[in-house]
Amino acid sequence: MTKLTHIDSDGRARMVDVSGKADTARTAEARGCVRMAPATLALAIAGQGAKGDVRAVAEIAGVMAAKRTADLIPLCHPLSLSSVTVEVAPMADGGGLEVKARAATTGPTGVEMEALTAVSVACLTLYDMLKAADKAMTIEAVRLVEKTGGASGDFRRDEA
Repeated sequence: MTKLTHIDSDGRARMVDVSGKADTARTAEARGCVRMAPATLALAIAGQGAKGDVRAVAEIAGVMAAKRTADLIPLCHPLSLSSVTVEVAPMADGGGLEVKARAATTGPTGVEMEALTAVSVACLTLYDMLKAADKAMTIEAVRLVEKTGGASGDFRRDEA
């Protein structure tokens, strides 16, 4: 088992010291989905939700969340993000909306948490904006899909 980096030798939580690490280009992509009834999906796609264009608002919420990750996750480093994109689109199986977020930076630590936070908050925003039409929606499969850069190397999830 790999040693946990956020736990010190006494078992106490700590922020990892990255002061000795070189700045490198780093990216991360995360995805998740909100499953919903077909009628709710039709409302979301048409932009006719009671609260407006739910996809556009969720995309903005995701970007805002990525920028605030260090305020939400206790041991995350505040990062200077060079790019964050969030896309909300209908799922291929027609069962809801998929959220994809990409984050990038050049620095001593990765942007996985920023991408995951963006997806999570975008999914929560979709739920919030559509709950009047469908309280049975589910948020599912929030996961890291890919990351590049850093000492641990690149990672790519096999989505097959």
